Amino acid sequence: MTRPPLAGDGTGAPDTGRPPSLWRNRDFNLVWAGQCLSDLGGAMTDLAVPLLVLQQTGSPARAGLVGTTGLAVTMVCRLPAGVLADRFDRRRLMIVSDLVRLALFTLLACLLLARSAHLAVIVAVVACSAAATAVFSTAEHAAIRSLVRPGQLADAVARNEARAYGTSLAGPPLGGLLFGIGRALPFAGNALSFLLSLAAVLRVRQPLQQPRQQGPPSAGASAAEGVRFVLRHPFLRALLLIAAPLNMAFTGTVFALTLSLRRAGLPPFLVGLAGTIFAAGGLLGAFAAPVLQRMLRLPVLLTVLCWTTAALMAVSALLSTTILAAVPLAAAVFLGPTANAALFGHQAAVTPDALQGRVVSVILLAAGSAAALAPTLAGALLGRWSGGTAMLAFTVLVGVAAVAAGGSRGIRDKPSRQRGCADGPYAL
Repeated sequence: MTRPPLAGDGTGAPDTGRPPSLWRNRDFNLVWAGQCLSDLGGAMTDLAVPLLVLQQTGSPARAGLVGTTGLAVTMVCRLPAGVLADRFDRRRLMIVSDLVRLALFTLLACLLLARSAHLAVIVAVVACSAAATAVFSTAEHAAIRSLVRPGQLADAVARNEARAYGTSLAGPPLGGLLFGIGRALPFAGNALSFLLSLAAVLRVRQPLQQPRQQGPPSAGASAAEGVRFVLRHPFLRALLLIAAPLNMAFTGTVFALTLSLRRAGLPPFLVGLAGTIFAAGGLLGAFAAPVLQRMLRLPVLLTVLCWTTAALMAVSALLSTTILAAVPLAAAVFLGPTANAALFGHQAAVTPDALQGRVVSVILLAAGSAAALAPTLAGALLGRWSGGTAMLAFTVLVGVAAVAAGGSRGIRDKPSRQRGCADGPYAL
């Protein structure tokens, strides 16, 4: 079989010999650095928005409603964002998304300075920025195969994981500090982060998708094509069965532990410290992911990770009334980036470029919807049982993911090396 051209590396150089380090990949690093800044700004406003609503209305319920609105809009926009990422130029979509978010948070900061930011305005900014973020993140996920070479896909995903955990560590404290100085500052800082992200994307030279050979079908048919591709592909079906329960388990366990610690009388500072420990575990795991995922073949890697995570979550459940519960849970979070790097790296490899956006959107929608249901389920469980019992219920979901990983033909048959393919699944 003739070997098609390989994906780019951001330099335009032919793919011969050992690929250069990701740290020397100009275009990947531009996108990555820009998203470090915008993720940091997003983490600041994730804390500042509920604080702002609570300060203005005095209602925790309204503060929660605003947060739920953002999550709901993101979920609703996932599939349309996937269609857009495959129908239009991904770089231009990212530019437009940054421009929209820059305008929204500049407007909100100015209104706060003028003391004219009413609740309806805040909700509108949150909803519109969530829609723009769904488009940007889907286009970015879809573009990764065009930015790096096939053998570097897992490493690139691991770098993105490190970015997410790092900004989740630094963003909330910085957002709280800025909000304490002035209500408008976190939102002005977020606007600045989008300006810097925009500048980075504008400097990207590499095309973020391959040339399209034919006109796209209608939006509905295009979305259905992406869903069908996922459901017909053995590996992608397995990815759905693994990602959804794992996301729900992690989100639900962290939520249940947070409420359990408060119920046990721990001060908010220690409850917040538990969140810091989780994020630190994920950040360290993201740095270790490239090494760990090279040591084990994917089937063994996923089986070991899932069962180890289940055991660690069970230990955490036994300690659910003390801050010590955060330690085994952080160890479980440590293993998460390795699984994501292996799974999503291979997803990018086996998905045709013309379907990347829609496939990514289907997987993120399934995983995100499961995670969004987790707090409700955790709250219902905590209403009847102890925090430890509620956490054990989520441990069962990790067991489901472990069984799916061990029994899936799509995972078992995944080869250890991939070759590039220009317009179809990689020739394996």
